[in-house]
Amino acid sequence: MVYSFLGWVLEGTYNLYSQGTFRKEGFLRGPFKPMYGLAPLLLLAVRDLGVSLPIFLLCALLIPSAVEYASGWLLQKAFHKQWWDYSGMSYQLHGHICLRFSVYWWMLSIACMYVLQPLMVLLYRQVGEVWQIAMPLVILLFSADILWTCWTRGRGQKEVELGEG
Repeated sequence: MVYSFLGWVLEGTYNLYSQGTFRKEGFLRGPFKPMYGLAPLLLLAVRDLGVSLPIFLLCALLIPSAVEYASGWLLQKAFHKQWWDYSGMSYQLHGHICLRFSVYWWMLSIACMYVLQPLMVLLYRQVGEVWQIAMPLVILLFSADILWTCWTRGRGQKEVELGEG
């Protein structure tokens, strides 16, 4: 949840820098970017398997790119919309991933695992009791965001399909 929120902040900051506005339309309506939460969880799981450093570094490159590709493909198939498009960039695959951003995600993943995650562990130890109380509320908000988004986007897609027919 924390990494999904931080991903929303990161993407908003990048959009502010590149487009002049913090708000960028994403799949969800609220302040969460699930890809940014899923990739670190998968990387933590790989790290906990005790893989060697070179294998982990390779996974830190491949996992975020695979999550981004799968997310882009699934969103496009389910909602007939592409929320990001790298098709104008070199070494891209179906516009869902590109080498340049895969390298950015790799560097971010390394920083996340070796700098941010230890800080998160320390922070959690300090606020663990508060987080246990807050977490159900955060999960409820996140779940409501997913359900509301899927319902409204699905309904909007049906309206578009009916209008075209």
